[in-house]
Amino acid sequence: MWKAAAIMFIAMSFIPAGDSAGKLLSSVHGASPIFIAASRFLIGALIVLPFVLRDGWRIYSDWRLWLRGLMLTGGIVSIQVALKTAPLADVFAAFFIGPAISTVLAILLLREPLDLRRTVLLGLGFGGVLLVVRPGFEAAPGLEYAVLAGTFYGAYLTASRWLGGVVAPRVLLFSQLALSAVVTVPFALPHIPEMTAEIAWLTLASAICSMLGNGLLILAYRIELASRLAPLVYFQLVAATVLGWMIFGDLPDMLTWAGLAMILGSGIASALLRPGRPTALRADRA
Repeated sequence: MWKAAAIMFIAMSFIPAGDSAGKLLSSVHGASPIFIAASRFLIGALIVLPFVLRDGWRIYSDWRLWLRGLMLTGGIVSIQVALKTAPLADVFAAFFIGPAISTVLAILLLREPLDLRRTVLLGLGFGGVLLVVRPGFEAAPGLEYAVLAGTFYGAYLTASRWLGGVVAPRVLLFSQLALSAVVTVPFALPHIPEMTAEIAWLTLASAICSMLGNGLLILAYRIELASRLAPLVYFQLVAATVLGWMIFGDLPDMLTWAGLAMILGSGIASALLRPGRPTALRADRA
């Protein structure tokens, strides 16, 4: 578990770094969210392509690869829309509905055992998400897109575990990037900004950090149960909060701090838990 947790911590640091570059592109340079998402997919696919050329291409006929890729496409596009108007830490907190969805799907669809301790901690983390999002009350504009992104991402995480023992990590990474590029690039063509050195650098940083983070995430899900790894997605909050403060000067309010503490605390506690005896409740008996 600790090997997977270490990989997740590194992966969850790369992903907010890529999204910070994306937020700079949209909020400072006026780049369209669809351009940011499409460039991220296209550049990542081109970087990974040389590593999959020796693999057989027949595996790409598996519809599950493409379904998983579409889940990631929806998640990335949605979170870029949210980042254009909402603070980085708030977006990631709302985005963290994803681990709860991933855990439920893993139990229902992958027949993974239900660990009551991790389920309680996941519920605590979700309570923290509600404190940040505050549905029906005042919250940063655009956070509904962050919740939508988290929903897509939760399904994507479970699909990563679903295919983790069947498909090599490099094939999973390339398939999600290539399909997402095919879907988004046509819509991004009218929104390509005037390319300055700073925009080019930020575009590359966004793509490379996202690719590295998702590649490591696939590796972690190959070696550990999705329901056990899901709370560790909360590690993104550390990097998101620090980067949001250092780059954008965004400091969360008191309720958001309380929500962040609940989210982060539940993720760390879940990582520290030793494997326990699963309950008798499984998806095929529910």
